Amino acid sequence: MRGINSRQYLMIVAGFVLGAVAALMTVAGNPANMGICLACFYRDITGALGLHRTATVQYLRPEIMGIVLGGFISALAFGEFRARGGSAPLVRFFLGAFFMIGAMVFLGCPVRAVLRVAGGDLNGLTGIAGVVTGALIGIYFLKRGFNLGRSTPTYTAAGWIMPLFMVGLLLLAIFRPQFIFTSKEGPGAAHAPLILSLIVGLLFGFLAQRTRMCFVGGWRDLFLVKDTYLFSGIAAFFIGALILNLMLGKVHVGFVNQPISHSNHLWNFLGMILAGLTATLLGGCPLRQTVLAAEGDTDAGITVWGIIAGAAFAHNFGLASSPKGPSPLGPLAVVIGLAFALAVGFLMRERID
Repeated sequence: MRGINSRQYLMIVAGFVLGAVAALMTVAGNPANMGICLACFYRDITGALGLHRTATVQYLRPEIMGIVLGGFISALAFGEFRARGGSAPLVRFFLGAFFMIGAMVFLGCPVRAVLRVAGGDLNGLTGIAGVVTGALIGIYFLKRGFNLGRSTPTYTAAGWIMPLFMVGLLLLAIFRPQFIFTSKEGPGAAHAPLILSLIVGLLFGFLAQRTRMCFVGGWRDLFLVKDTYLFSGIAAFFIGALILNLMLGKVHVGFVNQPISHSNHLWNFLGMILAGLTATLLGGCPLRQTVLAAEGDTDAGITVWGIIAGAAFAHNFGLASSPKGPSPLGPLAVVIGLAFALAVGFLMRERID
């Protein structure tokens, strides 16, 4: 019988530690069941830059800057920084945007879906079911030759753009010039101290880079090739967050009255199908895309900018849900996004059945 190797031990330990830290961040000031949420935090950054004007979700989240810089430091230290790009960047931009729209209908990314369940929010199960279903649809296309094309090496300077941009954002977060928007109430006003958020982000970025952690790729590999490596990180992350929440008395089981959550199961499910499908076609969830961008992957950088644009679309066009439920236009945007993702899956194949 094959045992757990050292590589998988590292993934399990990293997942457990990061899950516990994510749960602990809610005590430090981050919103409940949102210790770390890539979609939510990119949304807040988008608002802080004035790209949307929803006053309750505007804050330069240092965790995101830390994830990029932590991944960048790790990639440099272990000789894994490689500038590359050119794999269908425009398609990736729109897949990233539609990922974000699906996540905003659900109110969270695949990372937050796990954290929501670890906090007792059973609506997170609907979201996880959607992620898994989206990954399974993506697997259908992968088995039939879906491919966004190969990336090729490019100038080293191009790979530095995203880390340098995050340094700029960090300086803005530290000095807080007047043109940066900051929420006075709502989720954007709930945040841990800047230095703690940055340290946690650095830890996330470093460990995620070393392990290749991905909250959609884990499901993809589990069903596609029966590989449990990435999935073990998701499971350990959940256990770490659950144990911390139990210790802190933060587990409140149910569907209703959950923080920054709604109970429209249909659109929670469909929104996260869109998120799971687009992430599978892209080759990774927002955490993985963020870390890849830190490693010099300019295609992942374009995906991150698509996610930022999706956040702007979601809030400027009234697509994002609220605790009251989906907005009138959010479901329509999900349907359009699913049509786009399915068209990409069918049309971008190396062989046609």
